Amino acid sequence: MSNKWVPLVEYRRNNVPEITTHGAIAWVSGKKLIYSYGGNVLCYGRSMMKPLQLKVFTKELDNVLSWESKAVSIASHNAEPIHIKAVTDILKSSEMGLMQTPLSLPLMQFGKQLRRPRRWYHPCSGKHAAILRGCQIRGWSRVGYTWPHHNFHQTYLDIVADHLGPTWSPAVTAKDGCGLPTISMTVNELATLFAALAVEKDEDWIWDSFIKHPDIIGGFNRLDSTILKSCNGQVIAKEGADGLLGLSILHPDYPEGLGVVIKIAHGWDTTATWVVARWVLGVLGFDLRNPYRLERQKPFIVEEVIPPELRANMESIRKWDPWDPDEDRWDFEFDQYVDTERPPQHGPLI
Repeated sequence: MSNKWVPLVEYRRNNVPEITTHGAIAWVSGKKLIYSYGGNVLCYGRSMMKPLQLKVFTKELDNVLSWESKAVSIASHNAEPIHIKAVTDILKSSEMGLMQTPLSLPLMQFGKQLRRPRRWYHPCSGKHAAILRGCQIRGWSRVGYTWPHHNFHQTYLDIVADHLGPTWSPAVTAKDGCGLPTISMTVNELATLFAALAVEKDEDWIWDSFIKHPDIIGGFNRLDSTILKSCNGQVIAKEGADGLLGLSILHPDYPEGLGVVIKIAHGWDTTATWVVARWVLGVLGFDLRNPYRLERQKPFIVEEVIPPELRANMESIRKWDPWDPDEDRWDFEFDQYVDTERPPQHGPLI
């Protein structure tokens, strides 16, 4: 099994390409694939699929969890205090031992760390806690909830098949980093699922959980949290390892919802994913700030990332911020300042 990745972003130093980031992107409206650039590659949905996974329990948890705990159930969080509070509110302290997330330290740490690894520090602890609570309410066994034959995962597969068709089944099922199953899909299929989130936004609490508590979804300086705060409730965004970003978009030109999924080939790369997302959202009329300045390099988006009918909108997007000092920019031709035909200035070598 091999994937053929396509170039998404090129980084240049004084206009000479140094790095090319490869990946894939797909745009889906309703269940119609409207544009794909490398989107037939096979990958795992990883944590990007949490909003679909928690649809298994939206009715059971609706009047049980606070909005903060609903948000953390679909989050891949930094384990900041707001995240830990929302996680520990889902289960009783005597139930925390049922949670099977790996022992972890916070995803983003500040200062000297004296903490011991804990299961609730794991980025997926909110999802695990919510699954355990949902299983309890439904009367499902909480033992073995991480196995692919458990009622939870089988019901989740039914939800995916409802959107991708009754004949769909995952080519591969693997163990995710948090211990739960993760299923293989193409980027095109993942975008179909994110288009459905926009269509179904009023059917349950998933969409509103993103919008009400964006900082719980990721955390400080996280891409998905930043997108959520930049798009006025019209876009939900969810990161996933390794190198995934799903966007579900409300837009008047796409009344059946718009799903866009970005996959970076080499894995987790916040800057490259951020650059691609900024151009995707930019051509649709949303303003996402640049990532923090690259050191002496500039990112250039590959035109084929954007559907042809939207490429004219690329002209209105600033490639980088005007306040960027760009310390190494040379806006002159070298030959105008140096006589390249001059004789050597040094004496003969001895």
